[in-house]
Amino acid sequence: MSLFYEIELLCSCYNLCGGNLVYEQGACGHCGKIFFIVADQFYRYKMPRLIAKVEGKGNGIKTVIVNMTDVAKALSRPPTYPTKFFGCELGAQTQFDAKNDRFIVNGSHEANKLQDMLDVFIRKFVLCPECDNPETDLHINPKKQTIGNSCKACGYRGMLDTRHKLCTFILKNPPENEPGSVEKKKDKKNRKKDKENGSGSGEAGNHNDIDAPDAVDGDDDDEDWAEETTEEAQRRRMEEISSHAKNLTLSEDLEKTLEERVNIFYNFVKQKREDCTVDAADKEILAEAERLDVTAMGPLILSELLFDENIRDQIKKYKRHFLRFCVNNKKAQKYLLGGFECLVKLHQAQLLPRVPVVLKDLYDADLVEEDVILSWAEKVSKKYVSKELAKEIHAKASPFIRWLKEAEEESEGSEVEEEEEEEDDENVEVVYDSSARELKVETVKLNKPDEEEDDFDIDAI
Repeated sequence: MSLFYEIELLCSCYNLCGGNLVYEQGACGHCGKIFFIVADQFYRYKMPRLIAKVEGKGNGIKTVIVNMTDVAKALSRPPTYPTKFFGCELGAQTQFDAKNDRFIVNGSHEANKLQDMLDVFIRKFVLCPECDNPETDLHINPKKQTIGNSCKACGYRGMLDTRHKLCTFILKNPPENEPGSVEKKKDKKNRKKDKENGSGSGEAGNHNDIDAPDAVDGDDDDEDWAEETTEEAQRRRMEEISSHAKNLTLSEDLEKTLEERVNIFYNFVKQKREDCTVDAADKEILAEAERLDVTAMGPLILSELLFDENIRDQIKKYKRHFLRFCVNNKKAQKYLLGGFECLVKLHQAQLLPRVPVVLKDLYDADLVEEDVILSWAEKVSKKYVSKELAKEIHAKASPFIRWLKEAEEESEGSEVEEEEEEEDDENVEVVYDSSARELKVETVKLNKPDEEEDDFDIDAI
């Protein structure tokens, strides 16, 4: 590009921008024409600094990203993407209310911290890996579960690494399915329908474009669903819904409040139980929880619907269901303990005396890890039951908690003794079955006359 052509291009840029940027005045060396150039060469890639506002207190505290829409617009990405990215990085729930322009991350988070995370999001999901230009587009392939990336500047076309948790959300919520674009597609579809019916021209046609679609769509739905109302017919029609319509449903559900999404998940599991299909539906239940972004709270709901006073047998029966939520998820394990407290409240006479045994069953089934149980035991909480009942539950659990602590200490002690035995050739035998996880750990020392004596000669026995 010649200098003269670049100057002319900048002159046109000035005419389009209308003086909203910082300019420097100059003159063309070829014709002497006065022109203005933009002082900042990166003016097209400016993004407003993120503004965060903390609201509420206690368990209801949350951080509202005040200008998330403007930030996302500058990045050419839906505002739900960076918001959900914050949630993934912080391990926090997120809420989207596009109509009221509210994008929320649960918990209290500083704007500077979120800004740093936003920079990571930009590097991963916005910048071109070849030229670092932010003018890129994402291309979703729902069948292959891949996310493509194309750059308008250098022409790069490649694939994103889908191992990040946000990619699951992007695959379920492609950019074209964001709130706002859905309405545009519906309007376009209705205009096409009006055109086919001969009502797409003139004033009447324009009026129909604005007011008719909702009424027309509503009538069509009534006629379709009025044909047959049996459960089998409804199931068949649901299976015939297009993937596009399913994506719209996903997007709409994620815009709802946490309480509404939990209720949807509750009704989903309850229906499975009533249909007698819950036993083999562990994968479906997890998928629904992930879709609604309520995975951590899943064990709390499952406890209410799948457990009763016969919880010991039911732990074995539904172990697979709970493992899908609790493995490597300590937050889900804490919710499981909360669900157990609620269950004790409902069946207090039967379950209160059996608290330590049930806790051991949960521990043996690998549903709750040792450190989570010990952390739970340290503090009596009235989050799920009354303070008085919570104290009773903790008191009943004390034998198991004591065993858990002693077993941990003796386990560490046995390891030390084994190392000393190898180094010093001490004739001490330690019997410890860590896999059994029994309430007693037996340590046997051969013919040891006195506990205070550490060394002895085996030949003198």
